[in-house]
Amino acid sequence: MELGPQMSADYYAILGVSRDATESEIKKAFYRKARELHPDVNKAADAEERFKELSEAYDVLSDANKRSQYDRFGTVSSSSGGHQYVDFDDLFGSGFGMGDLFSQFFGGASHGRASIRQEGRDMGVGLKLSLEEVALGVKKEIVYDRLTPCESCEGTGVGPGGQTVTCECCHGSGRVISVQHTFLGDMQTQSSCPDCGGTGKTIDQPCPDCDGQGRLPDRQRVTIEVPKGIRDGQQLRLSSFGEAGLHGARAGNLIVTVRIEPHQRFQREGDNLHATVQTSITQATLGAHLSVQGILPDEVVDIEVPTGCQHGQVIRVRDKGLPKMRKESRGDLFAHVEVQVPKHLNGRQKELLEELARELGDDVGERKGKGPKGPMRRIKDALS
Repeated sequence: MELGPQMSADYYAILGVSRDATESEIKKAFYRKARELHPDVNKAADAEERFKELSEAYDVLSDANKRSQYDRFGTVSSSSGGHQYVDFDDLFGSGFGMGDLFSQFFGGASHGRASIRQEGRDMGVGLKLSLEEVALGVKKEIVYDRLTPCESCEGTGVGPGGQTVTCECCHGSGRVISVQHTFLGDMQTQSSCPDCGGTGKTIDQPCPDCDGQGRLPDRQRVTIEVPKGIRDGQQLRLSSFGEAGLHGARAGNLIVTVRIEPHQRFQREGDNLHATVQTSITQATLGAHLSVQGILPDEVVDIEVPTGCQHGQVIRVRDKGLPKMRKESRGDLFAHVEVQVPKHLNGRQKELLEELARELGDDVGERKGKGPKGPMRRIKDALS
């Protein structure tokens, strides 16, 4: 008996939630267990493996499409989901994921650290588009991992009944002075306060979910509206969708870099398009009217091949290229003519071409089988 597809791990059990858990419950369970299992704080031999398993469970159950497929079939295909996951190429480094976010989270705790950056950093993602999507303009939902404002404390870092108070270590100055005794005398040095990170403020009862930071690692979904005619390498900026700041400080921006995939029929040059158009010898000689598929859906482009068109000749069709970004006009289409020479002709077609060659005075040379018959040829003809 052939077994069905292998069942995945029990993601609900890994997160410690019921099968009817809400999105909020799943998120909180993930935060709680991730803080326990992350290798930066958990030194158990299997901590890293268990954290990866936890991240996989959250990746599936936090996505409605993946969760639905998992609930029905017990597994999730790699192509499931309607979202576009993107690769990072930003200040965090390439391939930044949930595990790295938690490393950043633990490293950015508000206690025991000096010179903590308050404002969130900019983040960058690359977005792949087809040429048809460039021609139409498109909305894309992308999914990426970032430090987002904590929902429990609304980004303040203050827990229930807590408040922001003046730092007792530096008395609100944000700086501390240390004295070293040397043979040259006492030397004073000034540095950021280790208790408040240079802010001069501390929280007497930090939020238990975010450890007083005001932010937590999470999976962000955002819809990007890409304008028509955008070019490869251009960037779109989404304000405040980068890394969240500490204690409600300004968040960074999300920088989306557009990458356009090669097209099978068209090559882009600015707002213009280039394409190869094939014609027969007779069409190129006598001229012809051709129709080809344009870059827009259901668009038919008419191309007038002039009489005596040569191989490699370029025919320009105005306003049939790509839309110009944030304009109503379009670029042009340049059709590069490729004259196709037939490889197989029947007898009548050969006769017509030979007659045309004589009319034009073309010397096509003596072709095999058309010269005077030799003795062996005459014998074969007689026997046949």
